[in-house]
Amino acid sequence: MEHSQPEYYGGAEAVLGLQPNSSISVAYNSLFGPHDDLILLELDDKLVPEVIHERVVLRGQPDEDAVLCTDTKTYAIKFVGTSNSVFLIPPSDKLMQVCNDKGDDNVVASVIKVSPGSMELVEIAPKLDRLRTLLSQNPYSFDEASEMDTVDEAETPKIGLYRWNDLTDMLQGSDVELRLGLQSLLAVEIDGYWRTLDDKYMNGILNMLLHDTILQDWSINALNQDAVLCALEADGYSRNIASHCLRVFCDKVHEDAGGSGIWTLNARRVCVHFAREILREGKMKLQIFVDEWIRKVPDGINASFDILEGEVLTEKIGVETWVYSFSVSSLPCTPKERFSILFRERLRWEWKDLEPFVRDLSVPGLTLEGLLLKYTRRTQPTVDAEPVFSAR
Repeated sequence: MEHSQPEYYGGAEAVLGLQPNSSISVAYNSLFGPHDDLILLELDDKLVPEVIHERVVLRGQPDEDAVLCTDTKTYAIKFVGTSNSVFLIPPSDKLMQVCNDKGDDNVVASVIKVSPGSMELVEIAPKLDRLRTLLSQNPYSFDEASEMDTVDEAETPKIGLYRWNDLTDMLQGSDVELRLGLQSLLAVEIDGYWRTLDDKYMNGILNMLLHDTILQDWSINALNQDAVLCALEADGYSRNIASHCLRVFCDKVHEDAGGSGIWTLNARRVCVHFAREILREGKMKLQIFVDEWIRKVPDGINASFDILEGEVLTEKIGVETWVYSFSVSSLPCTPKERFSILFRERLRWEWKDLEPFVRDLSVPGLTLEGLLLKYTRRTQPTVDAEPVFSAR
């Protein structure tokens, strides 16, 4: 038996308030049509407040599939069709006049559109591989630093320079993910533009910092922030660049109320920097490399070869072992491209060698083990043998 329904003048409230074992009449509104400017978006509960309060943004170039970004995450937008009829019924205040014109009190739900499907959001990793290419177009150098004092900023050409808004327009990732990408590339904001420092400049400021620690008799495990910044400024570096040097090569171990603090030299970052500098010219015999590398690493840091995992590879040529630069930071962020490059470099990888080059891969909803199953073949002759991975 049908229960009586309150009069809602043909609005969506009638459908929302429908009781079990009840029915209402449905009719097409006089405004019924394709309405191509309307499309449904299905949201997870946690995303509803983000959309309602306009804390989301669509990003992508005309030739790219758009993504939706919150402040911290990136979502692919996929259209999902449905074989069922999905009726769109506006609120009652939009339909009162239509119902009155029809003079039909039995018509309660008035449909203005039938939706063929809806958009769904799927969390994905940010697409930031272009960031390295963009920032490498015009790295900050000694020459530019020396010209800063003599050249009017308005006259300086801005070729290959990008502000924050430029990067958010060109790249597909949330603000938090983009800042992490900039941090991983050791980028710094200089005069409103995000820049990387060229190799000579980065090497110069690190060597100056190490020189000052010796000159001032500072402990590399207790570097006073104010003293370091003052010393580097006296050496000709701007306060901004000096602060960037501390963040790149040191870790803060104590912070006082004024924002200053005590820093310690980060052994891995310093060791990796000097290894890259030595291997910039190409492949070297392992023992020659290690001898030169240890000479460059400052006293107090244990220059163990293991600290370079994910930065170098070795290979046997005859009786000699050679080493060459191969950095995980230079590899693509997307798993497919990453594994393609890895298996072009080596056809077969032992797990101890492969793991440093894949552990940073992040795909929402998929573990590292899942990525290995998807992109590699694992062989293990015996239970005790080291597993070997090849391309699938």
